[in-house]
Amino acid sequence: MRGSHPAKSRRSADGTAGRTAPGRGRRLIGSALRGVLAIAVALVVLEVTARLVVSSGLLAERVRRMSDAAWRLDWIDRHRDGVEVYYSFDVYHPTRGWALKPNLRDADPYGPGSLNSNSAGMRGVREFSEQPPSGTTRILLLGDSFAFGEEVADHETFACRLQEILPGVEVLNLGVHGYGHDQMLAYLREEGLRYHPDIVIVGFVQDDMERNMLSFRDYAKPRFELVDGALVLRNSPVPAPGEMLARERYRSRFLDLVDMVGQAALWRSGVNQRRMEALTAALLDEIARESAAAGAATAFFYLPHSEELTNPDLTLDAERFFTNYCDERGALCLNLRPTFQQRMQQGFAVKTPGHWHGSGHQLVAEELSSFLAASRLLPS
Repeated sequence: MRGSHPAKSRRSADGTAGRTAPGRGRRLIGSALRGVLAIAVALVVLEVTARLVVSSGLLAERVRRMSDAAWRLDWIDRHRDGVEVYYSFDVYHPTRGWALKPNLRDADPYGPGSLNSNSAGMRGVREFSEQPPSGTTRILLLGDSFAFGEEVADHETFACRLQEILPGVEVLNLGVHGYGHDQMLAYLREEGLRYHPDIVIVGFVQDDMERNMLSFRDYAKPRFELVDGALVLRNSPVPAPGEMLARERYRSRFLDLVDMVGQAALWRSGVNQRRMEALTAALLDEIARESAAAGAATAFFYLPHSEELTNPDLTLDAERFFTNYCDERGALCLNLRPTFQQRMQQGFAVKTPGHWHGSGHQLVAEELSSFLAASRLLPS
């Protein structure tokens, strides 16, 4: 009996060993599946929570305006109402994101017949040949909604008023609402320089700098990045509205929320402020460089609005940047904030907040004409 025990023990040990390996494997697989399921449940919970947070309005407005995700989600909401781009007079553009529709006639966003455009999509009905007429000084205007003339009719824009003030001068208005300096540079390269301007003037609004950091604003847009000091173009060609919608069904709102919160943190820390200023300086440098290469002088002018006009003691990072940029480069620059404030103290009425009415545009045209003449950019 004693002699049989070791044999039984060995058989038992061998049998147990043979049965344990598959059991351990099943347990490992089961454990892995439970881990995967736990991760999947966690991701679903995060996604559902993110969608609730994003759609609930719990995020501060300032946080929502600091990232591509927030602007894109706003566009998605508008698109559900049938709006592909921001305004009815906009059209999708493959390299600039959006542009003014060409050949508009008597559109009425700012009153009956207030908005027209020529065949090239410039504000107003006048057509321009690529070569300026002999003896004519041609000015090319780049800018955003203030240069475009939001809330005023064609004849009230400072581009139109400037042309009326200056004999022998043509002013081509390439202002488009919502543009950053990146889109202005693209417009200059693709269209502006082929009109052989003598002078390129760039309207500078504080919001333009933040737009340079975005690849989505009123709609998807191009964006430049600084790589080893050089401008590198991203998100071009810009995806069409249908393509954007097709992508949207696969996007995670959790990642959108991470983007919004992360970008807000980078702004608060000052990291994005420094990036924005370096990028903006490079974009303005490139506008001036390419204009000079085409034989045109460049002038920058600062356009104040809203709280800049109602609060004289307000110190703005954008205005400080503009002043430092102009001083460091020795660039031709005009800051119109002191002029507006001085005139307002004397009783001059200008619309705040938002875009000026005709009186503001008239003041800008008068100051620009004097500045261009004093800078000897115009024929005597």
